[in-house]
Amino acid sequence: MAGDYYDILGIKKTASEEELKKTYKALAKKYHPDINKEPGAEAKFKEISEAYAVLSDKQKRSQYDQFGKEGFSQRYSAEDIFRGFDTSQFEDLFSGSIFDALFGGGRRQRKQKGRDLRVNLDISFEEAAFGAKKEIKIRKPERCETCEGTGAQDGELEICDACNGSGQIRKTSRTPFGSFVQVGTCPQCQGQGKFPKKLCKQCHGEGRVEVLKEIKANIPAGVDTGSTLRVSGEGEAGPHKSPSGDLYITIQVEESDIFKREENDLYIELPLTFPQAALGCELKVPTLKKEVTVKIPPGTQSGTNIRLKHEGFPDVHGYGPGDLYVIVEVVTPKHLSKEQMELFGRLAKTEEKKSILEKIREWASRKD
Repeated sequence: MAGDYYDILGIKKTASEEELKKTYKALAKKYHPDINKEPGAEAKFKEISEAYAVLSDKQKRSQYDQFGKEGFSQRYSAEDIFRGFDTSQFEDLFSGSIFDALFGGGRRQRKQKGRDLRVNLDISFEEAAFGAKKEIKIRKPERCETCEGTGAQDGELEICDACNGSGQIRKTSRTPFGSFVQVGTCPQCQGQGKFPKKLCKQCHGEGRVEVLKEIKANIPAGVDTGSTLRVSGEGEAGPHKSPSGDLYITIQVEESDIFKREENDLYIELPLTFPQAALGCELKVPTLKKEVTVKIPPGTQSGTNIRLKHEGFPDVHGYGPGDLYVIVEVVTPKHLSKEQMELFGRLAKTEEKKSILEKIREWASRKD
């Protein structure tokens, strides 16, 4: 292909993406073979399409500006140039037939993938912490085993006479602006190009039958409510042997009676009596895996957090567990025996004397 890409499109090297798109759209409409029947129109259309395919891609445009046409051609083949070329913006003008003009033939019919399925799964706090294997029963279309998904009795198929096996129907419409070609899926064979001579008695030609299937799902340790797991190929089977969709499992984790979870950190409340908080002590505290001994220093106040590193919830991505925070709660007794009341009374008098002594010391220090 001769000529500079900018000259072919009639734009400057400084042209913006919007200007480039607008110019190409006008030229493509003018020279498209379905509209322009003059000799050389098809070649011109391919020429401007190649120029646009390069200049509309930032990386390709940069390399073209750097190395020029000859240097660029040594790095990119024609297949490379059109790889990733987005023609969706011209579908309203050419109804998809732009591919015919560029590559000389109809677009390859894509197989219709089966629908994805979504289910919710409730698991316990322990299952979320350590992982689990769960079985899920769902009713969904599966490939018919009788006809192996063809929809045909004995697997016998014949070429569709409506589309001659292409799976597509082309319709040409003539307007004052020229002829337009519309390409659509063949309604008789539903885009397959073939259809059964005799319908399968099991699936009635659908190629799928609804079954109740039991699916095993591996729940990784560390999942949380809202986590979604993907099981590939366990959605609905696609029609006529096309690929199945996927199954998405949304997790709901039950709350724990012991721990409160915030991301991968865990929190647990530890009630202490006045003597335990005042004098200090050692107590057993549960973690996810075992009990550990926690040392309570003398004079510990209510609300104090004691951090136990790496004793929290595992990370679902394998980055290591969080921490466990032990929150101290000094419990005030509601019912006291006579002996306890006498002890607390003596303690109160002692604290009162200390308060008076502190005030005297403070007054003395000010006087000095």
